[in-house]
Amino acid sequence: MQQKTSKLLIFILALLVVFCPLGIDLYLPAFVNMQQDLAVSEAQIQQTVGIYMLAVGLGQLLAGPLADKYGRRPVALSGILLFGSGALLATLLDEWHWIMVARVLQGLGACATFVSAFAIVRDSFGHKGSGQMITYLNGIVCFIPALAPILGAWLTLEFGWRSNFTFLSGFAAIGLILVLALYRETKPESTVYSGHLLDLRRFRPMLSSPQFMFNACITMVGMAAMLVFVVGAPGWLMTQLGRPVEEFTMWFTINAAISIAASFIAPHFIKRNSQQALRFGLSLFTLGGVLLLLAPHSHPLAYLLPMYLASVGFAFTLGAAAGNALAPFANQAGTASALIGVMQMSGAGLLAMLSQPLALPAPQQLAVHLLLGLPFLCLLFSRCKDNLHSPA
Repeated sequence: MQQKTSKLLIFILALLVVFCPLGIDLYLPAFVNMQQDLAVSEAQIQQTVGIYMLAVGLGQLLAGPLADKYGRRPVALSGILLFGSGALLATLLDEWHWIMVARVLQGLGACATFVSAFAIVRDSFGHKGSGQMITYLNGIVCFIPALAPILGAWLTLEFGWRSNFTFLSGFAAIGLILVLALYRETKPESTVYSGHLLDLRRFRPMLSSPQFMFNACITMVGMAAMLVFVVGAPGWLMTQLGRPVEEFTMWFTINAAISIAASFIAPHFIKRNSQQALRFGLSLFTLGGVLLLLAPHSHPLAYLLPMYLASVGFAFTLGAAAGNALAPFANQAGTASALIGVMQMSGAGLLAMLSQPLALPAPQQLAVHLLLGLPFLCLLFSRCKDNLHSPA
C-alpha cells in the first residue's frame, strides 16, 4: 500500500510542477500568429512571457505562507483554478491588454502549484529524500521543452493560436479533478504560521540562514543560465549561424534528452553524498563556461557541447542545492519553498536582464552566467563548507 501511495504522490507532484513550464513552452510556436492577429509588435508578444515569469516569481511570496496556513491542497487547487481561468480568458478575448491580464492569472496559478509541489516534497520525503525527488521532478519538467512546442505547433497550424490556451484550460480542468480525487493533505501539524500573509518578516529565518541562502543562490544562478540559453539559442543558431529550424529543433531536443537522463541519474549520487554531488554539478557547470570562452563559435557544436555539459551539471546542482536549502525548515516548508521559487524565477530573470546591456554574443553571455557558479564551487572546498551545505 505504501508503494502505491508513493507512486500516486509522485504522479500528483509531476502534475503540479508541469503547469509552470507548460504555460510557456506550449504557445511559443504561436507567437507569429498571435502578433498578426492581435496587431501588436514582437516585443509585446514577448512580454506575455515576461509578465508570466514575474507573476510566477513574486506570487510565491503570498502562495508560500498560504500553503503553511491553509495547507498544500487548497493552495494547489486554487492555483489550478487560476491557471485554467487565465487560459480560458486568453481563448475568449482578443485584445493584447486582456491577454496580459490572462497571463498574470496563469502565472499566479502556476506559482501556487509550484510552491505546493515543493512543500509536499518536503512534507513527504524528508531531508535526504527531498533532493532526490526534486531532481526527479526536474527530469519530468525537462520533457516539456522537448514535447510542448511540437504539440503547440500542431495546434496552431490546425486550429489557430487560441487552441493552445484552450488546451491549457482543458489540462487545468483535468488536473483539478485529479488533485481533488487523489491528493490528501500532507501539511504537518507542527507547521509554523504566524503574522499577516504579507508580513515579509516570516522569511527572516531563511534569509538569515547561511545554508539556505548559499543553496538557494545556487539554484538562482543555475536557472538564470538555463534562461539565457533558452532565450539566446534560437537567434544564435538560426539567425547568426543560418541553421534551419529543423536542425535547431534537433539540437534542442538532444539537450532536453540529456537533461532528462541526467535528472534520473543524479538522485542516486545525491543520496550517497549531497555535497559531493553538488561539487560535481558545479564543476561541470563552470567547465561549460570555460569551454564557451575558449572555443570558436562557427559551428553549433562549439556552442552546444559546453551547454550539454552544463545541463548535466544543472541536474546534479538543482536537486542537491534545493533539497539542502529546505532541510532546516521542515515546519515552514511552504514559506521556504516560496522564497526559493522567487529566487529561481524572478531572481534568475533579473540576473539574465543584467547581462543584456553588455551586448555580448549568445555564447559569451551564456559563459558569463555559467561562470557565476565558480565562487560557490570554491566555497565548497573551504573550511566553512559544512555550514553552507550540510553533508548529512
